[in-house]
Amino acid sequence: MAASTAITGQAAIASPSSRTAALASFVRFVLCGGAVTVLASGVLLLIGDSVPLALSNAVVTVGSTVLATELHGRFTFGRGGADWSDHCACALTVLLSYLFTTGALLAYASAYPSGDALTRQGVYIAASALAGLGRFLLLRLVVFRPGRGGVPLGRAAVAAAA
Repeated sequence: MAASTAITGQAAIASPSSRTAALASFVRFVLCGGAVTVLASGVLLLIGDSVPLALSNAVVTVGSTVLATELHGRFTFGRGGADWSDHCACALTVLLSYLFTTGALLAYASAYPSGDALTRQGVYIAASALAGLGRFLLLRLVVFRPGRGGVPLGRAAVAAAA
């Protein structure tokens, strides 16, 4: 296939190279997001006793979202630095993920009022995984799609990101 996708009827079939690029982006998404989450968790541990929990969590969430957005723009999707519209769009995806996971936990608690903590944790992990996948797709296909702006990178940086 000469192009990255071939249109067959009404369905688009991704070429092997575009599937590989998507998988590589997903792996970078997981690694960057995971590293930022571990960093944020460490910051919460450091400031947790001296700052009220709700305030420290809010500050860490905003800071980690800004950092993750920059990392995703530069490394995950190789588009360059994020601008304000990227940060706002990414913040919206974080809000959607929060609402999704909270909804899943509330639905579980409503359906199983005396459910055990291990099952509740399983619901949270499953909902977080689905929210993360949805977030990746929104970032890849909407926020950091090619040609949407951002700070351009040179060819070598884009090749390294792919």
